[in-house]
Amino acid sequence: MADNLKPRSGTITDGPDRAPTRAMFKAVGFSDDDLRKPIVGVANTWIEIGPCNFHLRRLAAKVKEGVRAAGGTPMEFNTVSISDGISMGVEGMKCSLISREVIADSIELVARGNHFDALVCLSGCDKTNPGVVMALARLDIPGLALYGGSIAPGHLGDQDLTIQDVFEAVGAYASKRIDADQFMAVENAACPGAGACGGQFTANTMSTVMEFLGISPMGSNGIPATVAEKDEAAFNAGKLVMDMLRRDLRPSKILTRKSIENAIASVAATGGSTNAVLHLLAIAREAGVELNIDDFDKISERTPLIADLKPGGRFVASDLYHAGGIQLVAKRLIEAGLIHGDTITVTGKTLAESAEMTKETAGQEVVRPIANPLKATGGLVILKGNLAPEGCVVKVAGHERLIHRGPARVFEREEDAFAAVQAGKIRDNDVVVIRYEGPKGGPGMREMLGVTAALVGAGLGDSVALLTDGRFSGATHGLMAGHVAPEAAHGGPIAAVRDGDSIVFDIKARRLDVEISEQELTSRLSTWTAPAPRYKTGVMAKYAKLVSSASEGAVTG
Repeated sequence: MADNLKPRSGTITDGPDRAPTRAMFKAVGFSDDDLRKPIVGVANTWIEIGPCNFHLRRLAAKVKEGVRAAGGTPMEFNTVSISDGISMGVEGMKCSLISREVIADSIELVARGNHFDALVCLSGCDKTNPGVVMALARLDIPGLALYGGSIAPGHLGDQDLTIQDVFEAVGAYASKRIDADQFMAVENAACPGAGACGGQFTANTMSTVMEFLGISPMGSNGIPATVAEKDEAAFNAGKLVMDMLRRDLRPSKILTRKSIENAIASVAATGGSTNAVLHLLAIAREAGVELNIDDFDKISERTPLIADLKPGGRFVASDLYHAGGIQLVAKRLIEAGLIHGDTITVTGKTLAESAEMTKETAGQEVVRPIANPLKATGGLVILKGNLAPEGCVVKVAGHERLIHRGPARVFEREEDAFAAVQAGKIRDNDVVVIRYEGPKGGPGMREMLGVTAALVGAGLGDSVALLTDGRFSGATHGLMAGHVAPEAAHGGPIAAVRDGDSIVFDIKARRLDVEISEQELTSRLSTWTAPAPRYKTGVMAKYAKLVSSASEGAVTG
């Protein structure tokens, strides 16, 4: 147990020379008694732009109640968030991945600048989740992350809806597979209230990752956003961080090689988003843990797909919660010896001890037994080849095509590819190539859900493949290779592809190749010149200058 519960905040609150600081705190309502207690930062990613983070003000109030009840003084502050669902398919989507770095940077700055003793981070959507974990790893003070929870499914007749259905309806409407009334009905019903997108898309994938890492209390993240138990989980998180402070339990004891391997396995077992590759590489870097892109393939290869979740499966996050929760997935994997049950979590219990708390609902169909998986191997595959020497990421959880050969249809930006799909210019067997959308080239590595969902909506999801140096949404399904590295803006081979070139996806061989000779590829690249940066000033230009390859997590530090 720590003897001094104000190891950092005492620097700014204690002693006669700190009277000006105390006066400033008193101006906003803190008392002498408040300032004698440990100061706990509450990092909130609340915005009123979109449902994912909309309810986090309510949860922050509950976290602060818990901190006070356990003898601490909470101080709440806010950071930024970009809604992927809102910005998808437009220029603003380039800001999403960049926001991950800004979130981590801003939390680090506020926590260091105010000498917090401990920290609770509230997150709700795709980039806020990894952003807060990266900040916790950097700061290495007692702290935890709490995810705001998933949205309830929308309902249209007897069909459960998610935002994925709206994106796919765009393609279906453009190809006249549904009429205007059907289109509007999907739009109006898909998102019934607060919470992050309902499938095992990036937000819920990273929520799962946070519990498997041990940086979120197991069983807390999976509680849906609007369920009453979520407030209780937030209150308990506030109490728990004070216990962590007393025990000096820090992220460096939790974010280890073993816990990161557990997190990768959780993505594979649940058919999670390819974005987890980027985010876990970034988290590992912040935690000082050695990790490379090939580790994902190795772990996925030995991990069965056992959770039947959208976009490849039938169920949504609230169904998983009612079936037994994320901890049920953990229990299955631990009992099979597929993950490390001895890793420590924020509660002080091991992952195995935490998973034992699960109560599986009789007759549930969301999480399969290990002996009867949806697939024998997990959903993440890393391909290399002459088009991706540093690797690219494919999710195979929701489809069975293991090989595809077709002519390249090359686009220099996402909007042009989307317009081609909407105009009916993409044909069966085509390989859509979208380049100059990588971390540097975009900049910001946009997600391509608009294009991929439009392909599915147009009935081409099972016959067309796509590759890009950008990213995919967790809602994407079909034969899609993202994170192609090196990216086009760095002179990667994807920059040399021409319309009509034959491109081959070979999942079993782990290859992505363009069928031209090495000499021809070299010749084309020798005449390549880098395009002018799309942004000359501001945060976008700064990011483009600093960002690393997608194969290294697209980090800036």
